Amino acid sequence: MDSFLLYYAVINIIAFLLYGIDKLKAKRKAWRIPEKTLLGICFLGGFVGAYLGMKHFRHKTKHEYFRIVIVLSFVLHLALLSWLGLR
Repeated sequence: MDSFLLYYAVINIIAFLLYGIDKLKAKRKAWRIPEKTLLGICFLGGFVGAYLGMKHFRHKTKHEYFRIVIVLSFVLHLALLSWLGLR
């Protein structure tokens, strides 16, 4: 159980940082982090960090599919953890 908590903590910190970095790069008109990376981090378990990054940095908030992916990935991980018996 502790390894799951550590995994989710680390992946969510990474997700939050990726959204912040991408927002900074967008402001500077620099090379951007691909959307598939930002969306993929959600499916890897970084849905909380992604959501908080979207809200805190006001980034990707107009893209409906980002919100949909966050919700779907949350439900997926909730189902996975439930299936594994780790509620």
